[in-house]
Amino acid sequence: MILEEQRGLHEDVERLEQGICDRLLDDPKHIRDRLNRDHQIAGFLNRMQEQSRRLLNTYNDSDGARTREVQAILTGDPFDEFYKQLGDIKDFHRRYPNEPVENLERAYKKRAPGEGEITTSEVDNMFTGEEAYGRFFDLTTLHENYLNLPGVKGAKRLNYLQYLDVLDIFTPPQCPIKRLDKMTDQYFQYVGALASYLESFMRRTRPLEDLDKLFASFDQEFEKAWTSNEMSEWQVEDQSSGLRTEGTGEGVWCPDCEREFKNDSVYKAHLSGKKHIRAAEARKAHAEATAENGEMNGSTNGAANARGSSVQRLKERAVAEREFRVRKLTSAMQTERSDTRVNVERKQSLTDRERQQELAALYAQAEETTEQRREDESDEDGEEKIYNPLKLPLAWDGKPIPFWL
Repeated sequence: MILEEQRGLHEDVERLEQGICDRLLDDPKHIRDRLNRDHQIAGFLNRMQEQSRRLLNTYNDSDGARTREVQAILTGDPFDEFYKQLGDIKDFHRRYPNEPVENLERAYKKRAPGEGEITTSEVDNMFTGEEAYGRFFDLTTLHENYLNLPGVKGAKRLNYLQYLDVLDIFTPPQCPIKRLDKMTDQYFQYVGALASYLESFMRRTRPLEDLDKLFASFDQEFEKAWTSNEMSEWQVEDQSSGLRTEGTGEGVWCPDCEREFKNDSVYKAHLSGKKHIRAAEARKAHAEATAENGEMNGSTNGAANARGSSVQRLKERAVAEREFRVRKLTSAMQTERSDTRVNVERKQSLTDRERQQELAALYAQAEETTEQRREDESDEDGEEKIYNPLKLPLAWDGKPIPFWL
């Protein structure tokens, strides 16, 4: 019954359109209700695309079933075809007596108060208390992970407010993590978790935007910047001398510590320091490990060294791609980032009891807004009831026709 399937798909698409229009007419004041409405609309749009895709497949009629069904109706006895399909329907329900029937009119209808159903919000379990329904970031766990990264433990400890300012800066002096330390699994997992959280936060707070297209543009921008070697912190190292082409060129550059010194005397005094010695040993160990990997692969020639450098470059590309995505995501959510900083500053002046009271007041306000909206809708429903004790026939506008007419 291809034609009946097409009719059902057309009905589903039209009811989805009506459900989206009904929700777009609503303008809730609370952020939870707005997000709940937007996520419902996004779900309807995804289902509409899926149903439209199925509808197009039936119209394409790749197997010719629709054509055969139309020919059977046009050429044969219509009653024979009707009773044949009726018999198929009865046989189906005889074999599956408890098969539920989807009520499309009720599935997409906006729930009105007093219908005997408890309406649940789709965003209640989507955000943490710190995020306040998508108003602020919750980066406390990532902040702890950042403080335990190699290269950060010995540096100045950043508080949460300072971390919010430098979380998307991956170059010195704001970022104390050296290039060799960025090749560790711990840093790779951290920057990946940070990018995943920011992407998830944007998807949860902006369900109606075409975020896949936005993220694809990020990938294209990174590919262009990486190919043209425009990322200064990830430029190709000078393999002949082992030095990086960084610094202003006015002073003396230390490749082990990745720092530039104003003059030669300061640089020589720096060579006897503990930090420089540890950095030099780590850089030497990294170079020896790279050489050992080349020998284990049976490669002592130039081709093996080139292959080892290409593998190292692929690792650097993976880390650089995640850092680039973090920068683009934070740039696209500057409002949420600044609001988070203001909120953290305000909360630091509160006691723990005051914070708990504020969180409880936020949930109470959301419930109060929902109840008020339900009361307003019930009042509107009450106003729509028309007084018609004589049960007169109704006109085109739904009102009873006067008796004298």
